Amino acid sequence: MAGKILREDIDEVRSRANIEEIVGQHVTLKSAGVGSLKGLCPFHDEKTPSFHVRPQAGFFHCFGCGEGGDVITFVEKINHLTFAEAVEQLAAQTGVSLRYEEGSAPTNAIEPGTRQRLVAANRAAEAFYRSQLTSPEAAAARQFLGQRAFDRQVAERFGIGYAPKGWDNLARHLRSLGYTEAELTDSGLCTPGKRGVYDRFRGRLIWPIRDITGVTVGFGARKLYDDDEGPKYLNTPETVLYKKNQVLYGLDLAKKAIASTHQIVVVEGYTDVMAAQLAGVETAVATCGTAFGEGHVRIARRLIGDSADPAAGVLLRSGGARGGEVVFTFDGDAAGQKAALRAFGEDQHFAAQTFVAVSQGGMDPCELRLARGDEAVKALVAGRKPLFEFVIRNALKNVDLSTAEGRVNGLRAAAPVVAGIRDRALRSEYTRSLAGWLGMREAEVAGAVRAAGRRGIGPNGERAGIPGAAEAASASEARRRAIEADPLLRLQRQTLEVALQLPQLAAQAGVDNWTRELFDLPSYRAVFDAIMAAGGYAKYTEIAREISAAHPGLPEAERERQALQQWGAQVREFTPQIIDSLLTELAVAPLPVSAKNDDVAGQINYGAGVLRSAGEMSFNRRLADLRSRQRRMALDDPEYRQVFTQIVELETQRRQLFHHDR
Repeated sequence: MAGKILREDIDEVRSRANIEEIVGQHVTLKSAGVGSLKGLCPFHDEKTPSFHVRPQAGFFHCFGCGEGGDVITFVEKINHLTFAEAVEQLAAQTGVSLRYEEGSAPTNAIEPGTRQRLVAANRAAEAFYRSQLTSPEAAAARQFLGQRAFDRQVAERFGIGYAPKGWDNLARHLRSLGYTEAELTDSGLCTPGKRGVYDRFRGRLIWPIRDITGVTVGFGARKLYDDDEGPKYLNTPETVLYKKNQVLYGLDLAKKAIASTHQIVVVEGYTDVMAAQLAGVETAVATCGTAFGEGHVRIARRLIGDSADPAAGVLLRSGGARGGEVVFTFDGDAAGQKAALRAFGEDQHFAAQTFVAVSQGGMDPCELRLARGDEAVKALVAGRKPLFEFVIRNALKNVDLSTAEGRVNGLRAAAPVVAGIRDRALRSEYTRSLAGWLGMREAEVAGAVRAAGRRGIGPNGERAGIPGAAEAASASEARRRAIEADPLLRLQRQTLEVALQLPQLAAQAGVDNWTRELFDLPSYRAVFDAIMAAGGYAKYTEIAREISAAHPGLPEAERERQALQQWGAQVREFTPQIIDSLLTELAVAPLPVSAKNDDVAGQINYGAGVLRSAGEMSFNRRLADLRSRQRRMALDDPEYRQVFTQIVELETQRRQLFHHDR
């Protein structure tokens, strides 16, 4: 069994892995000041960004839920990996060859059933399926694609393949590559039987399902032959890699467009994603064998940057929508109507208003593209309607508005929907519209809407809001407010922020000579202790010199980045787990400096000022302690003169350092 990954290789992975890029694959990040980025937290649901990344330091922290760490920690948490698996994944992405304490082979080369082995098995299976698409047997698959105007180039773009009819074609192929039956089962590629494993997909058209980073985690398969007794569509079962409620088909191709346009278009199937993206709707994605749920909402929200905005989703004259927008396309049949209503249940999790796009003929994007071309698909999305209106009208379809009882029931069904509209002006308009549709007085309808709003009850009978997020954020905010109210504690916090983010300044300020008594809170003292235990700022200087010696041509900024990340990782190792969250919070907290023109000089001036004030406070406290001790001593005490000398020396140092003429 392979041993632990060598420490220097872990450091190399951490140094090469750009935390901004890695996090940016999952979260849309925006500037939050000099050297600081922020976005919606991927670890809890929120509507106001509290998730911060400081690329220079290599740390992230959410001020809402408290999650934080370095780039390895992020990959661990976002992909539910062990530490070793996260390092191996990042090593593969950054081109680092890992070495191990007990042998040179990586764990994924000899340990069956690990995540990396399953990833490799899926990659090999995809290559096998793609190679089979050109075989004579795959004529039906090629015909299926051709009938939908998908040529060979399109098939290659989306990685489409074909699973041959035999029972164990893929299994035999993967066995020849060294994969075990346990791995074939754990990956979901094969199913165990009485005589061994057999292929899960047989005689089907195959789509690879990739995660947001482009890693193939599973497959979707459509039946092609009448004698196939299985379902029309069959997906990979739940595995270590594949969680259907956390995957959106086509997201790996659409994520850049989603992040740049702040739009995501949710269609119903694989061919719809292909048709929409080929037609120019590059933000199209689809769920994989399940309804659009909370897990998908979280992915969508952090990619579109779905921040709280009372007017989000309001359509503008330009044709776009204020803030981000989520557009659902559904078939015009009963199933499509049901899907739209399910989607509305998730609307409450979005800050932006959601939209629905249904073609007049009830055609899906693939059918629409075939019948009317690319422009018709784009027009379908452009002609989207607010989901509110769609749901309200559908609610009223189920009641008899010709009777008093029907109108009252319609009001009860529709009032919570209208109450959930965030834009006040839009809410008023829908209130008037609802009164007209019901044939009731506007005042009566408005009263019912206000009552529904006060109760906070959504259209599904559930209380509005996302449990846990607000509580987590409020606790953190309360703690920060208490510190801000105390000038001394505020300075101590600012000192640690600067000391962790600008260690070169801390080294120049002589922080290594300070004592833990400078800090009043036990948690702050523990952070300072961790810094000192890691070697203090002398260690940072040493690391920076070693990097300069090893890479003489390295730019100064890059040298400082690497040194900061290596030193910060060491500090974190000496940090007690109970205050790990506080450490990352301090390490990424935006420094209160104007971000105009990337004011690095302003940041340095701010940091120097904070350390100067803290340094003087350190001297003052030491002087106060010595003077208090001196007052308690008799004049003939042998130590009296020694203490007096220490006071004079400290006073002289203080005046020299801080230019005080007293």
